[in-house]
Amino acid sequence: MQENKTNNNNGKGYFDKKESLPVSSTVTDEIRALSELCYQNGTICSELYEKHKVNRGLRDLAGNGVLTGLTDISEVRGFENREGQKIPGDGRLFYRGYDIRDLVRGFVEDGRFGFEETTYLLIFGQLPTASELEDFQALLSSYRTLPPGFARDIIMKAPTLDMMNTLARSVLTLHSYDHAANEIDIPNVLRQCLFLTAVFPLLSIYGYWTYKHYYEGESLIIHVPKKNLSTAENILHMLRPDSRYSPLEAALLDLALVLHAEHGGGNNSTFTTRVVSSSGTDTYSAIAAALGSLKGPKHGGANLKVVQMFEDMKQTVDDWEDEQQISVYLYDLLEKKAFDREGLIYGMGHAIYSLSDPRAEIFRSFVEDLAEEKGRMKEYRLYSTVERLAKQIIQKERKIYKGVSANVDFYSGFVYSMLNLPLELYTPIFAIARISGWSAHRIEELINASKIIRPAYMSVAANRPYVSMAER
Repeated sequence: MQENKTNNNNGKGYFDKKESLPVSSTVTDEIRALSELCYQNGTICSELYEKHKVNRGLRDLAGNGVLTGLTDISEVRGFENREGQKIPGDGRLFYRGYDIRDLVRGFVEDGRFGFEETTYLLIFGQLPTASELEDFQALLSSYRTLPPGFARDIIMKAPTLDMMNTLARSVLTLHSYDHAANEIDIPNVLRQCLFLTAVFPLLSIYGYWTYKHYYEGESLIIHVPKKNLSTAENILHMLRPDSRYSPLEAALLDLALVLHAEHGGGNNSTFTTRVVSSSGTDTYSAIAAALGSLKGPKHGGANLKVVQMFEDMKQTVDDWEDEQQISVYLYDLLEKKAFDREGLIYGMGHAIYSLSDPRAEIFRSFVEDLAEEKGRMKEYRLYSTVERLAKQIIQKERKIYKGVSANVDFYSGFVYSMLNLPLELYTPIFAIARISGWSAHRIEELINASKIIRPAYMSVAANRPYVSMAER
């Protein structure tokens, strides 16, 4: 349905806005003062981590992840082993043992969409036949609907500025609509995972249009998904008022979903999925926890930072083809003089990959075609120049042990902007893709693990005698 905003409270939105926020949502001077106690009594001396050989962030001093489990789902490889030594090499990513480059080449050359096929591979561990894929696509399509009244009663009744919160809240609320919500036998968990995979686009896009209507007075647009469309096509169909998109646009969005679907068990949101799943909790709670992790700007919000950085760069650099001006800006980024003053060139570098990120390499080969179609070749050349210069400047200014290269976020944000995807949906699109990997890891954890994941923390607090109230 589509409502004209002029018929709704004079364009102020379908819902009455709250006149004021509750006191509990305001940081008072009292709270600020009490927070100082948190700092005073909560700060741990950094030297203690080295003394007790604690790997902060579960990464050792060389940046390698601490081994916490085994998985058969995917592998992220950034180094080569030569005679027992780790040598930086071109990055490689494997889904169930298949090189991501080969998987992409397979569905691109056949002219078909790849996300549903990739989801099948990740969850079931093998590539589907043509008939198996057709049946699986039909199964996902049958799940691509929300309970009656859910969009109205849940998504539209409490709109929020943050689409990830809308998504997480919706996932938790769906627990109430499931007659077997807490059952964790594998068939039931599989049913729940496939249902969430199917409805994530609906929850995200309906939440976005509700936000636009409630906060910005835009028309409320709700397009029902079409059974014959792929996940990528349905996203564009539901998001755009006229439901129109080009074949190349749908293909690039599908590719983005494939490249973001999975990335090893050690990334923060997937590890969160496994930790929470090991407690024996329900699927909705585990996936909501993963969404909370992905929402963090250190994890799922990286491509948004890249786009914002380039917007600032385009305002600062007069000539986008002047490498000297671009270099000055990049040096200013590292020296905390430009953009958000965090000292980072966003989109460059990765925790595991060294010389290259295979996802970025694949993306780059397709981005130029979309830039040509959209008339944005000047920006594409700017991205290419920044990628080349940033690598040289970082290697010169920073102590790099394993090399540095553009990661997938460097180009994905540019792709999303060319697809006219709103910034508010950048991280939810990531979630729409990564639910495939989360589902596979949840199932693998439940099948293989019998113990709750519980790492050790050493207390460094000194024992103190109790002090009575009168003596404090």
